[in-house]
Amino acid sequence: MSYISKIRSRMGHECVFNPGVRAVILNEKGEVLLQCRTDTGRWGLPAGGVELGETALDALKREVFEETGLQILDAEPLALYSGPEQRFKYPNGDEVQCFAVSFIVRKWSGVPRADGDEGSELCFRPLDDLPDNLVEIHVRVLDDFRRYDGRFIAG
Repeated sequence: MSYISKIRSRMGHECVFNPGVRAVILNEKGEVLLQCRTDTGRWGLPAGGVELGETALDALKREVFEETGLQILDAEPLALYSGPEQRFKYPNGDEVQCFAVSFIVRKWSGVPRADGDEGSELCFRPLDDLPDNLVEIHVRVLDDFRRYDGRFIAG
């Protein structure tokens, strides 16, 4: 049972603090990998929670592999996201407030494939042609990536 599942078994739908990671995965054309989430039908970045005993980088590698089948070869920290604007409610009623590190992934191997559980579809999209129905908290990550100048963004 995952860490967040254990917390949920005790807390129900009440808002919990959830450490997480988000991946801005780029292909050779500079397009970003998005997944269509099965729970909301919205497009978002591969992302997930950090488990007890994991580093953020370990969690990133695990989550990306689970959701896309890709192996991360290198990742660069982009930004830290925290605060009340990181709070949201899942369709099942679970509420979370995230404390998440996003990473830029330019070096990876494998063939992207949706896991069918968290994501129903994967696609690479140009940054100037993203879907309208993006996961709200991922919009800021992509905006920050567009203006990224090599310095870590703390927010």
